[in-house]
Amino acid sequence: MMDASYDMVKLCKSFQQDAPNENIETSFLVGDEEFLPIKESSVDLVISCLGLHWTNDLPGAMIQCKLALKPDGLFLAAILGGETLKELRIACTVAQMEREGGISPRISPLAQVRDAGNLLTRAGFTLPGVDVDEYVVKYKSALDLIEHLRAMGETNALLQSSSILKRETVLATAAIYDSMFAAEDGTVPATFQVIYMTGWREHPSQQKAKRRGSATISFHDIQKQFGNGS
Repeated sequence: MMDASYDMVKLCKSFQQDAPNENIETSFLVGDEEFLPIKESSVDLVISCLGLHWTNDLPGAMIQCKLALKPDGLFLAAILGGETLKELRIACTVAQMEREGGISPRISPLAQVRDAGNLLTRAGFTLPGVDVDEYVVKYKSALDLIEHLRAMGETNALLQSSSILKRETVLATAAIYDSMFAAEDGTVPATFQVIYMTGWREHPSQQKAKRRGSATISFHDIQKQFGNGS
């Protein structure tokens, strides 16, 4: 188990000690996805759960994950997608334009679903697969959501971002959020889009696509055999 935060690794280690699983040998590492402290071709499986969106070089981090895998090793990842917190982005943008006359991103840039397959291919994974889910979480208020994001450390990591969000802008964001998105029961929704990616390190036993131009049956022949489908 690896995380860039020493405190998080310490917390996970304490949980494992409280409920140990003798059938699984677990090591705990403090490390950076962009500089994986894992020997090349040494592991069968790499799992990344909602961490890769923090990396400065996402393709480079995924390449290192592929290199750490043995041939026919599997890469599984879940990352936050670009539709995540779309309600908050809209409310914060409107509030900043009204109160400050301009905007500064408050949430880290996130990958789009259309980019996920390209990322897997660029990193050199074979048999790439992409899936997506959206989860809507209800909060008592927009301020509760903002406080939750701060506690998660999921605010903007961009170096160029404005470091302080003015109190009046925060209050305006909450008011706009409530007016635009609040439900009848008074709660506000927050959308979290999760993109799932799978890819394999190349191995001779894996399925391979046919060479372009090697087809022996045309679509016209298929249409004649099965009819027009009307």
